[in-house]
Amino acid sequence: MNYSSLKTWHNSHKVDALYGRYITINKIQPLIDNLPSLFKVALLGYSVENRPIAKVTFGSGPIQVLGWSQMHGNESTTTKALFDLFKYIEDHKETEFVSTLLEMCTFTFVPMLNPDGAEAYTRINANKVDLNRDAQDLSQPESLILKELYTNIKPDYCLNLHGQRTIFGVGKPAKSAIISFLSPSQDELRTVTQSRKIGMHLIADMNEMLQEFIPGCVGRYDDGFNINCVGDTLQQKNIPTVLFEAGHFPGDYDREESRTLIFLSLIRILESVTMLKMHKNLSSNSYFSIPENQKCFFDYIIRSIKLPKLGTTDVAIQFEETLINGILNFIPKINQIGDLKGFTGHVEYDFEDLDILNADQISWDIGAIIEEIQTNKELPTTFSLKRNNLL
Repeated sequence: MNYSSLKTWHNSHKVDALYGRYITINKIQPLIDNLPSLFKVALLGYSVENRPIAKVTFGSGPIQVLGWSQMHGNESTTTKALFDLFKYIEDHKETEFVSTLLEMCTFTFVPMLNPDGAEAYTRINANKVDLNRDAQDLSQPESLILKELYTNIKPDYCLNLHGQRTIFGVGKPAKSAIISFLSPSQDELRTVTQSRKIGMHLIADMNEMLQEFIPGCVGRYDDGFNINCVGDTLQQKNIPTVLFEAGHFPGDYDREESRTLIFLSLIRILESVTMLKMHKNLSSNSYFSIPENQKCFFDYIIRSIKLPKLGTTDVAIQFEETLINGILNFIPKINQIGDLKGFTGHVEYDFEDLDILNADQISWDIGAIIEEIQTNKELPTTFSLKRNNLL
């Protein structure tokens, strides 16, 4: 597969009806209803607030691949990429690559497991439960739907599709963790079992592909065991499970660049699944060479600014994703004030050599700083740093 050509295809053929971060059932339902005959759609059940949860199935092969997206309602990038995948499969169904996929595998995807959370743009469901911590209690209808699905399908592989915050970085010096993966543990000892090795191999294949496009920007999540998590539960059942995390491509808060990279990763993992039997001795070495995620980023860092009462210090600003009248807003909030040498900003401004106005002449309104930075791409002449009336 030529992934550079595939990226070019995606840039001009992705599903235009889906854009940005706020993706709800009302946006994807028309797409589900109008899928071509290659795709079989079935209603699985309903959410707490009675929104439909459906599965999309295609292919007729013996290898069963199960995936689900928006288990966390505010993690929508992988949902967009799934519909792009459906479009690619339809458009290329006559090619050798796709016809082989359809002959060897049966794919089942749940595009939106938590439609109530998606509507409210929250991680949790309508009962304020994190579905990815409900694998054992099974207290929620959405959790029961997923369990019934994987129990009936008996998948050979599971794809757990998520999104991650802008705070994660990898490497030294840190780069944004644009895409991250995990082959979850299946016991407290984090034993590298055969099931985990298969997941590690699939992740290593995707990482190798992604390095062509985002070198040094692929991360690996900590593999601490938590049986309440769906991935850990499935892995304990010896079902190779891969966690996908769509992260922040610099400057792309709509996650459209990350969407492309998740799409490429989905194609790569499907390709890898069909070739697994060719690999007799799987190794975990390539997987563990992927750097582990670290929480080391802020959206903005303003360095060496002289503040009343505090002197010269650094200020970290993080966007708070807030849904207002159906529109997702990114509200700048001060997250931390102090020495931020151990952190990196997706955007940084250094005041070290800047002659700042006297303190009594400065307007301390944080919105003014960010608005000016975003609008004019430069620092304003008055600066905002209001945090609970601290200053």
